Amino acid sequence: MTGKIVRGIAGFYYVYVAGSGIYECKAKGIFRKQKLKPLTGDTVRFEIVHEKDMEGNITEILPRKNVLERPPAANVDQAVLFFAAKSPDPNPVLIDRFLIMMDMKGIPCIPVMNKEDLLAEETQKLYEEAYRDSGHPIMFISVKEHTGVEELKELLKGKTTILAGPSGAGKSSFTNIFQDQVHMETGEISKKLARGKNTTRHCELIPVDETTFLCDTPGFTALDTFGLEKEELKNYYDEFLPYSSGCRFDGCVHISEPDCAVKEALASGRLSGLRYRNYQTIYEDLKEAEQRRYH
Repeated sequence: MTGKIVRGIAGFYYVYVAGSGIYECKAKGIFRKQKLKPLTGDTVRFEIVHEKDMEGNITEILPRKNVLERPPAANVDQAVLFFAAKSPDPNPVLIDRFLIMMDMKGIPCIPVMNKEDLLAEETQKLYEEAYRDSGHPIMFISVKEHTGVEELKELLKGKTTILAGPSGAGKSSFTNIFQDQVHMETGEISKKLARGKNTTRHCELIPVDETTFLCDTPGFTALDTFGLEKEELKNYYDEFLPYSSGCRFDGCVHISEPDCAVKEALASGRLSGLRYRNYQTIYEDLKEAEQRRYH
């Protein structure tokens, strides 16, 4: 039989088969020899050991179209990055890091600001303008008020979607209103820390229907830009591209070079100061990481 791994824990893999349900499977020893580990999201072939108990052995992992290291998952169609207008306050650098990480993997990403009802109009305008030309325009929703939720649900139908973002941003609450097969623990927001308690402890795909899967992931507070050189960072800021050809130097990284058309566009208000500051911060982080590697 063929199915999709929706959860892996303690050497057992739970394989969803449309119309049949979920089989508890073990992986054949051949995968260890091949140094290949089944991942959540893998499409696999398995043989049934006990039909009544719905148990089996995985015999083959079908080719993957992509792999994420964190969370460990395969065959992701898209990602939705949840962050909150308040409680916890949004971290723009973290938003950009995640978007870059998904771009590096070739995975489309939709940034979503939840708790729109708590957002000042001028702040919403700031984020709209900052990300309008980034290739990732931000959606604004309120899970609590149920505004914008239906539009987001439409974008998820028929796809395997990773839901990511810091704890307390509303991922689990959104998942709960999207489907009723699994009710996820939402937890309470820690008032003292003004951030959410981490309520997601493992990577699990939730079958919403036969073709729609959601994966709520553990909350994160930091992200690495895996394998990215500082000189490559500019390529992940789409809004820089129309101006970069006007820079004096071909290899301009838009930081300290003279006659930089990107910095001129920034000074004249044609580029977002928010996004450029994020760029500067991530560039310096990559520069420091490079120096640590070579010293």
